[in-house]
Amino acid sequence: MRPWTWAAVLVGAALYAAALNSDLYGATSPYWLSWHVLLRKIYSVAAFTLAGYLLRRALDEWHRSDSPATTVWGMAAYSAAIEVGQAIVGSKEGLAWNSFDVLCGALGGFIALALDRATRKTR
Repeated sequence: MRPWTWAAVLVGAALYAAALNSDLYGATSPYWLSWHVLLRKIYSVAAFTLAGYLLRRALDEWHRSDSPATTVWGMAAYSAAIEVGQAIVGSKEGLAWNSFDVLCGALGGFIALALDRATRKTR
């Protein structure tokens, strides 16, 4: 595999595992903060942006980055996979929060696409 592909796979797997870790969830979402949910959503958008950027670079390595929608839809699908994994391990967020989280994935993918386009000019 190529370097960006390895990075995308490793970071994607690590973020997936972190999303399913209830101890990490509690540590990064302290309930004593009144805005802990907003904090978690900001974390998730940042994580999806990182994963999406690595996806863009990996697609470039394979000369497959012709569709910008791949990043947005890819991060939405990745987010949906995380929601399924969280449901399997016992999360009871509900469909509204699951949908919002998938939108956070798509937003991260959109930001990643914008970052990739901005840095592409300097590469």
